[in-house]
Amino acid sequence: MKRIFTILFLAILTSCSKLDVPKDTPSCIKNKIKEMQSDKVRNPPVSVWQYEYNGQTVYYIPPYCCDIQSQLFDKECNQICSPEGWLSGDGDGKCSDFFLKRKNEKLIWQDDRK
Repeated sequence: MKRIFTILFLAILTSCSKLDVPKDTPSCIKNKIKEMQSDKVRNPPVSVWQYEYNGQTVYYIPPYCCDIQSQLFDKECNQICSPEGWLSGDGDGKCSDFFLKRKNEKLIWQDDRK
C-alpha cells in the first residue's frame, strides 16, 4: 500500500511540475513541450529553439531522426515550414533560407531525461 501511495504521489508531483521555459514563451509552445515530455525519450534529445526570422519570432524543433522533418512555428503555433529533414534532408522547401536568415538564437527547452 505504501508503495502505491508513493507511486501516485510521484506521478502527481511530476505531472504538476513547473515547466522551466522563459516567461514570454507562448502557451501553445509550452503545450507542445509538455506533449514532448510525455513522449518517449529521444536521441538526440528533443529541443525547442527561438529565433527571429523574416521579422517575426519563430520556434524551431529540430528533427530527431533520419527521415523526420524539423518544424518551424510562429508564436501562434501555426507551422510555417519544415526547414530540414525528410528524404532529401532539405525539408519541405518552403523556407530554404531559414538557416541563412535566422538570428538571435535562444534555447527555450531541451529534454534532460536519460
